Amino acid sequence: MTGCYRVTGPVRNVLHSAGRVDTPPAARHLPAMPDLAIQQTLNEDALPVEIRHRRTFAIIAHPDAGKTTLTEKLLLFGGAIQAAGAVKARGEQRRARSDWMKVERERGISVASSVMTFDYAGCTFNLLDTPGHEDFSEDTYRTLTAVDSAVMVIDAAKGIEEQTRKLFEVCRLRDVPIITFINKMDREGREPFDLIEEIEQQLQLEIAPASWPIGSGRSFLGCYDLRRDRLVLLERGAREGAAAIALDDPALDAALPAAAAEKLREEVEMARVLCKPLDLESYRQGHLSPLFFGSAVNNFGVKELLDGLADLAPPPRPQPAVGRAVDPGETKVSGFVFKIQANMDPKHRDRIAFCRLASGHFRRGMKLLHVRSGKPMTIHNPLMFLAADRELADEAWAGDIIGIPNHGTLRIGDALSEGEPLVFTGIPSFAPELLQRVRPDDPMRAKHLGRALEQLAEEGVTRVFKPRLDANWVVGVVGALQFDVLADRIRTEYEVPVHFEPAALSTARWVEADSPLELKRFIDSNLSAVADDHDGAPVFLARNAWHLSHTAETWPKIRFLKTKG
Repeated sequence: MTGCYRVTGPVRNVLHSAGRVDTPPAARHLPAMPDLAIQQTLNEDALPVEIRHRRTFAIIAHPDAGKTTLTEKLLLFGGAIQAAGAVKARGEQRRARSDWMKVERERGISVASSVMTFDYAGCTFNLLDTPGHEDFSEDTYRTLTAVDSAVMVIDAAKGIEEQTRKLFEVCRLRDVPIITFINKMDREGREPFDLIEEIEQQLQLEIAPASWPIGSGRSFLGCYDLRRDRLVLLERGAREGAAAIALDDPALDAALPAAAAEKLREEVEMARVLCKPLDLESYRQGHLSPLFFGSAVNNFGVKELLDGLADLAPPPRPQPAVGRAVDPGETKVSGFVFKIQANMDPKHRDRIAFCRLASGHFRRGMKLLHVRSGKPMTIHNPLMFLAADRELADEAWAGDIIGIPNHGTLRIGDALSEGEPLVFTGIPSFAPELLQRVRPDDPMRAKHLGRALEQLAEEGVTRVFKPRLDANWVVGVVGALQFDVLADRIRTEYEVPVHFEPAALSTARWVEADSPLELKRFIDSNLSAVADDHDGAPVFLARNAWHLSHTAETWPKIRFLKTKG
């Protein structure tokens, strides 16, 4: 197992020269904020206690790994809800709280990020549930810019899957510390050491087991807590564990079948010898991942995971901005918008801007500078969330996520501060790769469709383009499923039935130039291929790859951008 066997001395030198020992994770890591991570570790004790006890994290996983079920159980153990709604449960009363949109409830998938705040073990948790489906990965990417750590959920039978790998790389680029949770241990799956080896080899991430499973499938009995050196047996569906029993306690043999007790002692001893010890600094710098096993649907291992997040996950980290990093302990309030959500309340055409507070102590009614417009903004009705449920927030601290109701003033990436013209970095918009025209079934509803598209475009999940020489809107997305979800939302939220039609377009690129005259000359010469996005920025719509490359060669002073931010 790469990274687990401790090979030293001459033998290690021979293996290294033969290419059989990997470069240490610290060297092969792609650092984005290593100095900030170290600085946060050093300055943590200086943070106000309210900030020090914040834990803002996301859950990432491949679809069907159990992410939404784990989210529900974390809320259950955290006391935020009284009954968790399994994704496959029947009845309107047994729905996942994090999947609040109508389309999510109908399809049993997560297509929008949700924010849930709850208190547990003296800490305030801000849990950001992200879309698992790859067609909505852009929303997930932006959400990961707003968290300080992440939980990676892996199916015990399937191991590392494609979407898990992609999301992990996004976390790695930002040095986001990751705790790994191997789920579905109540089903027949792979051996724990096999899964550890796969994680270490494919993700180049060192693993430190924090718990260990007792059996799997039908013989799954519970987990051994390696951090506290105790056995915790859980009844299926129960929220509390049995009495703790140490590994060398004779009571272990009475609590477990003889074969299970012997195997547990043997595997735990092997794990302690072969795998890395849990090192807090290495974890918080993104080089090592504490590993928990469990079964979310049966509540196995969930409490241990939540305790691990409270004990190990970092408090709010410095946020990168142009020219400097914004420290969470700064007295002045600052934050950035990473998400816009329209129609969280179907009865009102509301738009909520999700703002991650980067520093300071926020109080309701504060007047903050909207940096992009240069205008002051009084935050009268800030909100805290439990998915679609909301309540007024009288105060919030760095690390918290607050919702700001607005009517189009705030956009994704906008900064708010107490006067400093901050520009936070790392929240881009991506050019879509799938383009289709959209028309209302009733032509008399064309204006209503336009307003609906502009509001939904502000969420950042879809791109909306108005061609200069065409009356029909063009919609661009990253994944094909977004067309279905968009049509469903326009029909249910705006009461405008629509249909999509193929467009002879391949991709879109934002265009800009140093000279305004040169940009105008380009637009005038290519009017049939130019559109405006919902911000009014010009966009070039290419028919195919040749059209894009040929136009770029013809106009060398024009920049064709895949990302905007």
